[in-house]
Amino acid sequence: MTRFPSTCSLDVVGIGNAIVDVLVQTDDAFLAQHGLQKGGMALIDEQQAETLYTASGPGLETSGGSVANTMVGIAQLGGRAGFIGRVRDDQLGGIFSHDIRAVGARFDTPAATTGATTARCLIYVTPDAERTMCTFLGASTQLEPEDLDLSMVRDTKVLYLEGYLWDSPAAKRAFIAAADVCREAGGQVALSLSDGFCVDRHRESFLELVNGHVDVLFANEVEIKSLYETDDFDTALKKVGGCCSVIAVTRGGEGSVVLSGDQRWDIGIFGLGELVDTTGAGDLYAGGFLHGYTQGESLGRCGQLGALCAGQIVTQLGARPQVSLRELAAAHLN
Repeated sequence: MTRFPSTCSLDVVGIGNAIVDVLVQTDDAFLAQHGLQKGGMALIDEQQAETLYTASGPGLETSGGSVANTMVGIAQLGGRAGFIGRVRDDQLGGIFSHDIRAVGARFDTPAATTGATTARCLIYVTPDAERTMCTFLGASTQLEPEDLDLSMVRDTKVLYLEGYLWDSPAAKRAFIAAADVCREAGGQVALSLSDGFCVDRHRESFLELVNGHVDVLFANEVEIKSLYETDDFDTALKKVGGCCSVIAVTRGGEGSVVLSGDQRWDIGIFGLGELVDTTGAGDLYAGGFLHGYTQGESLGRCGQLGALCAGQIVTQLGARPQVSLRELAAAHLN
């Protein structure tokens, strides 16, 4: 199935927040003590980040960020991925840059020499595998249109953008500029709604995007219901159907639903082991889906590859796969 110009040297380029994740295993009492809403994502300032970090137990530090995690998944599957995002020239910025390049993704954005420090996300994982995130966006909010490598944007099949960018006016401008350039070059634009609270903050803007500016939409059940202000999942699906060429909605343990026109695919989950941490499940689902999509696979197969990648990541701590996704796909989907 041909969807893209044959001349593109990159499959997917992602623009998102360049973040270093700090994963901490904790309990509900810690969340309550610090006023954290379980399962949510709160934006915090640098002082709050330092306070929480000091109060936390031992943690695992690894490069993260929603779109960056997706690009790592694509690269591990054998796809040609690139990432655009802003870090500072500090220790965490060095960690982020090294980690994403080490898996084969292209990352050329120069580090900032002034301003806020590199973004970090404190991820608290409770015994039920639920994650609660506290994010300091730091240098990632300084991404400006002039920082964009438009040669990458013009040379990709799909430009993948995260809804979190809408929290920063500067990054939002970069987001819109890149999407226009990509579509003018014949590429497609994919969007992740990112988080239910993010949808609440930017519902009107997201609806405008979905209605005509996005080709492939990723969301989870909470986000899609929030977008259309309904408690009924099927009602939300009816409203979003037809707004984009392709819609993929994840539902946790109930699998996912893929829509295109009047077609629907219900995709089951892959139970690959004990549930350890749901961090990155949606990111890796998008990575598997977009890899299949840019390789011309059927939409049902794209959903299966996304579900497989998500099924693997929830069996480990952290959002960067610790096994070969390419080998995993060969073992389960051939």
